Amino acid sequence: MAPTARLLDITRLSSRIGRVFTGVDRVELAYLKAIHADEVPDFAIARTALGYVLLNHEGIAAALSLIGAKKLPRPDFISRINRRLSHSAKIGQTILRRNAMKRCARRKLSAMLSDSLPAGFAYLNVGHSNLTEGMLSAIKEQADARVTVLLHDAIPLAFPEFQRLGTVETFAGKIRRVSRYADQVICVSQAGQADIRPHLKIAGRVPPMTYAHIGIDMPEKTSLPRDIPLDRPYFVTVGTIEPRKNHALLLDLWEQLDAPAPRLFVCGPRGWNNADVFRRLDNGVADVTEFAGLSDGALASLVAGARALLFPTRAEGFGLPPAEALSLGTPVLCSDLPVLKEILDQKAVYLDPTDVYQWKKEVLRLASVDGSPEEIDFAPPTWDAHFKIVFTMT
Repeated sequence: MAPTARLLDITRLSSRIGRVFTGVDRVELAYLKAIHADEVPDFAIARTALGYVLLNHEGIAAALSLIGAKKLPRPDFISRINRRLSHSAKIGQTILRRNAMKRCARRKLSAMLSDSLPAGFAYLNVGHSNLTEGMLSAIKEQADARVTVLLHDAIPLAFPEFQRLGTVETFAGKIRRVSRYADQVICVSQAGQADIRPHLKIAGRVPPMTYAHIGIDMPEKTSLPRDIPLDRPYFVTVGTIEPRKNHALLLDLWEQLDAPAPRLFVCGPRGWNNADVFRRLDNGVADVTEFAGLSDGALASLVAGARALLFPTRAEGFGLPPAEALSLGTPVLCSDLPVLKEILDQKAVYLDPTDVYQWKKEVLRLASVDGSPEEIDFAPPTWDAHFKIVFTMT
């Protein structure tokens, strides 16, 4: 039965306004645009430092007009005096308060939902944020309300050695609450669904599950910063510099290359638990340059001109960077993970993420290719197909 309304949790998205969005951020933004454009009445909710903020259709429209805008509002007084908030969160919470239909303290959440939303609404959480006991129990107190959670992966539980201190326990708590409260779990890949199911079973209950590949939205390419050296063939790797992304293998590879070597551009913010890689980047590896904070358009231009995107990840929920690279016509060398083979099919070259010799051989092969690369016939997943699946259930 179709919901009477959809309520999207945008707690994560609202805390990252003004930053370069990650893949999860972009998924939450795609959902916000989709529920706003659909004929079912749309609402959005977010947890803030002072409680909860609820937006209706008009409030969502106002918020969407500011997300990605070049000029963002100055944080209001309430945000400015809160030293625990990041600058992005201060801006996001300011936008929410200015466009809210209602606000409430946390203890009043259930009453606000009862007063504002019709019975039978669907609550969607797609950002792994605000999956709290207070939020989920308040939703389940509403008449005929249903909870749908999109889980991107179970990497924190499957690979705890790659995580920041405390994140494994936090994620395990989220899985327990999803197991208890969710009416439907959506995964972004079939491989991811297979990985997540055992953890829900351990937590006590496996809700009905399905998967729907997330869409690939390519930004318009823009000009590159002048300090990017494009004087010879180059390769690109994209992603947060964290242990599971396996940047160490690429640094090992480039240290073995003879001059003149192709360039490697490492694009993405620095993450955690990666002191050795940070040290090597700071000390300098010949022909390796680190770039953080490139705009989506500039990054698309850089990837489009690369000999290949390199993606030696040790674990992944979906794999947006290689899918985006193929969409731009750029070859991909990536780890031989089931999820990447599911998304990229036969369009990528799959390599062992522990075998630097394999990667070196393929990098040298592509670096020596003369002329234009072969055209890549890759049909990326679409948001239309994703929401055709999701909206039949929510």
